[in-house]
Amino acid sequence: MRLTIRAISNMALIAIALMSAGAFAAEEGYANRGMTLEGIGKAYMGRDIAAIMGADGAAWLDRSERAKEEGTDKLLPLLGIKSTDVVADIGAGSGYFSFRISPLVPQGKVYAEDIQQEMLDLITARQAKGEGKNIIPVLGGVADTRLPPNSVDLILLVDVYHEFSYPREMGQAMVRALKPGGRIALVEYRGEDPKVPIKDLHKMTEAQAKKEMAVVGLQWVSTDSKSLPWQHVMIFAKP
Repeated sequence: MRLTIRAISNMALIAIALMSAGAFAAEEGYANRGMTLEGIGKAYMGRDIAAIMGADGAAWLDRSERAKEEGTDKLLPLLGIKSTDVVADIGAGSGYFSFRISPLVPQGKVYAEDIQQEMLDLITARQAKGEGKNIIPVLGGVADTRLPPNSVDLILLVDVYHEFSYPREMGQAMVRALKPGGRIALVEYRGEDPKVPIKDLHKMTEAQAKKEMAVVGLQWVSTDSKSLPWQHVMIFAKP
């Protein structure tokens, strides 16, 4: 039911993304597909692109069961975050991870990036109550993170990359935003595992992720497919 409601409520977002297609040069690897409730009618490097989760899905992002189901409390310790790091939470949504990263970087900051102003409004509402003073909300675009170049130590993407309508362009934008040696932590539901209770369009295999990161010049560092119940934690670095 959640996915059906999400897909219906996000038809406007999908339409905007598709209408924006003419604004960007066509890149090798994209292909048209027939639209479905879960997909936007577009594929990249053989992978169908999933529809965006709208602000109506914020409650699901913040559900009390999430920590148990996804082991979210185990993720951040795996990333080697330093107190001085600048971290970008791409597709931050309601700020579930941004607010958890914030106290880990007291001498750094967190860019909470999302393409939906409604999501960023949820973040600023929490900040108004005194949380996350070092969080900087950023309204991104469908093909650009709009982050400062060479400014970020770590980019975190949790179950969001598979929804990028322009993954190649977003990959290039993320590389621009990373400092030399900066890392991307790509966290995606394991596409190889049929027991993961998520629809296939919202999963990614390690092989597919490596292929897509390589074309934007990122180097694979490591993959942890055991620490979290449902997800890969894949680390890639900017040379």
